[in-house]
Amino acid sequence: MPRSSRNLINNGYYHVLSRGNNKKKIFRCEEDYIKFLMITSKYLKKYEISIYHYCLMPNHFHFLLQAQKAIHLPKFMQGLLQSYSWHFRKRYDTVGFLFQNRYKSLFIGKESYLLECARYIERNPLRSGIAHDLEKYPWNSYSYYAIGMNDIIIKHPNPCYLEMAKSNSQRCQRFQEYVLQKRPHDSLLDNVYKIE
Repeated sequence: MPRSSRNLINNGYYHVLSRGNNKKKIFRCEEDYIKFLMITSKYLKKYEISIYHYCLMPNHFHFLLQAQKAIHLPKFMQGLLQSYSWHFRKRYDTVGFLFQNRYKSLFIGKESYLLECARYIERNPLRSGIAHDLEKYPWNSYSYYAIGMNDIIIKHPNPCYLEMAKSNSQRCQRFQEYVLQKRPHDSLLDNVYKIE
């Protein structure tokens, strides 16, 4: 059965995620995370894609991105995943598929959902229990928004973030509160996007 084509539109927002084949780790050490970010940065220069939020976990990753040119999204992801897979197989002397199936790309039809999706992505290390303080987790975009730290793959902030307050310090504070506040329905979102 042939694969169904993706529904892509110019300037569309997408929650993109992919995980390791058989839920295996795709990042085994700090150098792997760094290499993935460097490859991502390389392909961002080649294609008209803006990443607004991301989280790299040991066996999967999430992006919240905008594809200014819709046709660039599959090319960007293909280049990134193939290049990183090549690095991983060479480094660890492995064969076969690193990633499970195709990456998922969930279209975000309402700009008002951008912050909610961002919150979900940023909270991944808390949810999984691998971090208790997001400011100390180096493999997501939380520190870019919460404390104003520079980031190798984020060049422009989430447009909804800019509307949170007038000053940078107020935006940082409000973003921290928004992401860190626990909500009763968080477990429902976890079930929708569960990737493990």
